[in-house]
Amino acid sequence: MLSWASIVRVGLVQTALGAVVVLCTATINRVMIVELALLAMIPAMLVGIYHAFQLLRPKWGHGADSHARRSPWVIGGMAVLASGTVGAALATAWMETAFWPGLALAIVSFAMVGLGLGASATNLLALLAAHVAPGRKAAAGSLVWILMIAGLAASGITIGQVLDPYSGARLVTVSLIVAAIAMVVTVFALWGVEGRPEQGAVRPKVDFRTAAMEVWNDRQARMFAIFVFVAMLAYNTQDLILEPFGGHVFGMTPGESTALGGQMHAGALMGMLVVFLTGLVVRYTTISLTFMSGGCIGSGICLVVLGLGGLEGIGWPITANVMALGFCNGIFAVAAIAMMMGLASEGRDAREGTRMGIFGAAQSMGFAIGAAFGAAALDTLRASTGLLAQSYSTVFFFEGTLFLIAALLAWRALVEAERPVPLAINIPGE
Repeated sequence: MLSWASIVRVGLVQTALGAVVVLCTATINRVMIVELALLAMIPAMLVGIYHAFQLLRPKWGHGADSHARRSPWVIGGMAVLASGTVGAALATAWMETAFWPGLALAIVSFAMVGLGLGASATNLLALLAAHVAPGRKAAAGSLVWILMIAGLAASGITIGQVLDPYSGARLVTVSLIVAAIAMVVTVFALWGVEGRPEQGAVRPKVDFRTAAMEVWNDRQARMFAIFVFVAMLAYNTQDLILEPFGGHVFGMTPGESTALGGQMHAGALMGMLVVFLTGLVVRYTTISLTFMSGGCIGSGICLVVLGLGGLEGIGWPITANVMALGFCNGIFAVAAIAMMMGLASEGRDAREGTRMGIFGAAQSMGFAIGAAFGAAALDTLRASTGLLAQSYSTVFFFEGTLFLIAALLAWRALVEAERPVPLAINIPGE
């Protein structure tokens, strides 16, 4: 079983993943929409490709289930992810002078991002589920997710500062540095963490369809996967339009709007810390329903308020509004990831990778559909009404409604499950 020091080391990989992904989903997205004046559907399509390839997460998780070690899958996935991110930055810079070749490179690069992230993130969480003691799983899952959000926040704010004044060359340079650091951190963090495989540690191979159906037929796992899908659909509807919203409605520079995304992640970090610290003294099954449902309700309210702020325009406390939204997002997210860690090791024959893959695929589907819907709705409303701020606000209002639906599903996932969720945060001494 992993010690707390090893758990923190593994968590550094999530920090590195967050630092790399923010370049594609936030910075490059904003540059395409504002600096290159492209339709929001173009980066939405690219992010959709990246999420579509993450639907292979159950396959990657199942593949690692039959091997003794998951670290090679994580390191290999990070290498593909880092290469795809640098390629995406190169493609964005190329689009300024040669749009179609740049777009072709972007399609390939975002596909690599999806493949790499799916392989690395799925097996990283499966590694934790398989090697963390039962009493530590919820706390470990929360801690690792907090470290990922810390990476998103730190990289978003830092990249925002070094990217101004914007140029394609500067974007490529920043992506190269971030990708290189992420790769070094991943190798260092996982070096020797799993130890040598034991004799006969390779598990009997079971075909993918059989393993996946076994997990899906578990009512509790299935209901939780549905909740994850809807919650992530609600969460990601604003992802591709938040930074352009700051640029179009509030006149923010690329660095300022990237920092806005970083401030949202900082708010999420604070929300996650509140749940984590509460879970140290309160049995997690007691607070999970409150935080999962309450976080979704709070996120919905913050999005409605953000929509009203778009109608108000300059002078609205957008930073505080976005941080509050991040805070509520963090509350529901960390409660969900703790539950995910507990569910991953349930069932027969240690299907940690397959279970994590199914939860991850549900998350990716919600992300992809949410991103595409948000961007398409914005483009449609702008074209039909010619009203910029009102179009953004309408999308935010709809997203708030989705979060309320997710809150109801969180209740059903926990109350109507066939058996209780065995989650408790206990931190025994080393």
